[in-house]
Order: sequence, then C-alpha cells, then structure tokens
Amino acid sequence: MLYSALMKPAEMSLPTSTNVLVWSEFRHEKANPKVAAIYPGGIHETIAAFLRRAGGLNVSTAWLDQPEHGLTADRLAGTDVLVWWGHMAHGEVQDEIVQRVKTRVLEGMGLLVLHSGHYAKIFKALMGTSCSLKRRESSDKERLWNVNPAHPITCGIGDYFEIPAEEMYGEPFGIPAPDELIFISWFTGGEVFRSGATWQRGHGRIFYFQPGHETYPTYHQAEVQRVITNGVRWARATVNLPDCCPNAPALESLPPDPQATVDHRLAGLGARNPPRQRRISSPIDGL
Repeated sequence: MLYSALMKPAEMSLPTSTNVLVWSEFRHEKANPKVAAIYPGGIHETIAAFLRRAGGLNVSTAWLDQPEHGLTADRLAGTDVLVWWGHMAHGEVQDEIVQRVKTRVLEGMGLLVLHSGHYAKIFKALMGTSCSLKRRESSDKERLWNVNPAHPITCGIGDYFEIPAEEMYGEPFGIPAPDELIFISWFTGGEVFRSGATWQRGHGRIFYFQPGHETYPTYHQAEVQRVITNGVRWARATVNLPDCCPNAPALESLPPDPQATVDHRLAGLGARNPPRQRRISSPIDGL
C-alpha cells in the first residue's frame, strides 16, 4: 500500500514524550518588583514548572537576551512545541530568528502564543494580519466561556471559568478567521474577546490563548495551567517535513512520450525563428 510504503510503522506511532521549549522576554521580572514577586524565576519558569508536573513532557526554557534569543537552529530542530510569551520587546527579536521559528512551524512544530504575544513578530508573520486589539489594564474580572467543549484543549474545563483580575482585551481582534474557536471572554467593563483560537500553518498547529498579563498571578491559576498543558499536548509535532521541493523519481516505468519530444523540438525552432509581427487592420485604415 502507498501509505505503508511512505511511512514506516515506527514513524506512525505517537512519541512517548514531547519536547517543549518555553520562551519569554524575561525583562519585566528584572525591571518591575511587582512582577518579580509574582514570578521570581521568570514567567517562563513558572509555565515550565507546571508543564513538568504534568508528566510526559521534556520542558526547557529560553529567553530574549540569550545568544540567538535561545532559539538556535539545533534547539528548534529538537523542539516539538514552542510556547511564546512576549510584551515589551517585540521589536528586539531578530528577523532571522523569526524566520527560523516560522520555518519550523511550517515543518510541523507546534506553537502556543500567550497574551501579548499577539503582537509578536512570529505571530503576525504566521497570521498575515495586524493582530491588533483593544486593551485596558484596570480592575476587570475575566470570564472565559468554553465554546468548544469537545476539543482536547478544553478537556477538564467546565462551561466557563473566571480570572479574578486580568488585563482587558477587546474586539475587534485583527486575526484571520480561526480554524477553531475555543474560548470567548467577557470582561467586567462589558467587552468580549476571542480569547482562545487555533490555526494550522503548513504542518504546524498554532494555539493563541489570551490570559497572562505580567502584573497578575494568572499563570498560577489551575484552570489556566490546565488549558496551556492541554494546548501543548494538542499542538505537539506529529511530522517534520522540511520544505525541500525534491525532484521525485517515478515509482513505475514511464512509456516514451513522443509529444514531449515534439514540444521540445518546436520550442527550439521557436527560439531560432521568432514569429513575425502581424499588423491588424483598423476601421480607420484608408481614411
């Protein structure tokens, strides 16, 4: 069978472990004592810690000020899912690194984009839109409605859950229509927002999840941790197909194609004897 000829049985089985890389800027925690008190090891380490407790995940971290932002080609090649949190330094991410991450997503690597990562270069590059929105940092409560209860990302989540304090994000949200809408949020001020959505880009799965402003303890909340963990498991890479555009040999013997020979000969004649220009008569000729 063609399927079995293309994919060996060992390649069809799902991996027993998933390599996850959690990335953040790691800037707010160094500049703002309030953020440092909530996330003393950095937002990336808080997220990595609960992912490690989930089991079956090999979790490592990286941040902006490391060489190549911690996103070397070798490291990304071994990553099944990349979790991205950014806010104050989107513009400092090198374009070369953005293209490197984008290539890996197209090849099959999963990507989770959190909170203000909606404005990250990598998310905008994959969406192809502005990714802009309304925002307000105030005293809003957020209620996240589970609008896709059969989806793996919402496993263990009820009809809704609430975050006592979170930055308001509001519509319109400048994203392409999601492949799947997972959550819709309501805020105390009256706004609503598409706070959980998925897309497929190339062979890679993408999940955007809105909660997570740095001055609130959002990533310590059990429901948020559950959603992110589910998202990582859903997005994990199942293939790795580089964009190499190979010249594929025929599986069967091909018969001679006389027409191809004729077409090739005519093409050569056309190059030596270009057609003469033919003047088209006009109704005003002879006037």
